[in-house]
Amino acid sequence: MSIFRWALGRVAAAALVAWVVTTVVFFALRAAGGDPTEAILGGPGSQASAEAVAQARSDYGLDRPLLVQYLVQMQRIVTLQLGDSYARKQPVADLVGAQLPSTILLAVLALVLAWVIALALATLSTRSRGPLGRAASGVTQAGEIVATVVPHFWLGAVLILVFSSTLGWFPATSVGASPAGLVLPVVTLAVPVAGFLGQLMRDGLDEAAASPFATTARARGASESRVLWRHTLRHAALPAISLSGWAFGSLLSGAVVVESLFGRPGLGRLLLDATSSRDVPVVVGTVLVVALTYTVVMTIADGL
Repeated sequence: MSIFRWALGRVAAAALVAWVVTTVVFFALRAAGGDPTEAILGGPGSQASAEAVAQARSDYGLDRPLLVQYLVQMQRIVTLQLGDSYARKQPVADLVGAQLPSTILLAVLALVLAWVIALALATLSTRSRGPLGRAASGVTQAGEIVATVVPHFWLGAVLILVFSSTLGWFPATSVGASPAGLVLPVVTLAVPVAGFLGQLMRDGLDEAAASPFATTARARGASESRVLWRHTLRHAALPAISLSGWAFGSLLSGAVVVESLFGRPGLGRLLLDATSSRDVPVVVGTVLVVALTYTVVMTIADGL
């Protein structure tokens, strides 16, 4: 029964998230200005006649009061109908479904790389001994702080300048299916998250290393490496695992910048283009799918 109540609570939370996200995005787009009718008629430069504008507004229900349009949008969400794109004249579900795997792949690879980097940084800083070791630990901690606060757009631009324009190791764009095109976007997304997870795991390792169970393991003759990999690391990893769901959500939001910077297809570029053209159904559908994906990942992280 406790598991059932937990699952029911998660479903209720997902429904609340869907309602809040739809409401905020819908009214924020309208408050930002611009006429969605322009997207229907081909953009701001379409020079459509007044009759065509009036007809388009009537066909898509844009001539109704704003509250009525909002209720219609909510009815679509409840019935799992995201509607059609104003600009592309395609079902929103098809557009989002075509771009979702690319963004999920990018976020998953970035999360895996962030964990690898965080583990390396945390173990390096906690196992350092002597003056040189303490100096190396200080440099590692400083690197974690810098990695945490570095903006995606700046880091991506630097990686393109160094590894693409100067060294020529990796392509600057990620359009094709080549694995080399994924390297720079994945690193750009992973580094800030790795810095945060590294700090969290380092603090957990320091606390676990001073715990009685670690002292007991050393008294029984266990080496420092065995204490680390068999005892303290599993305790230090628990908070990081709990926050991996948040980290995944951060990666999904960061994909908006990274996909645009590297010319990579995905939900980020779809959302940016739809927002620029006031394509309301696409914006609402994309943000809703991202929010629900984040909720699912958070549930999985809590379960783990």
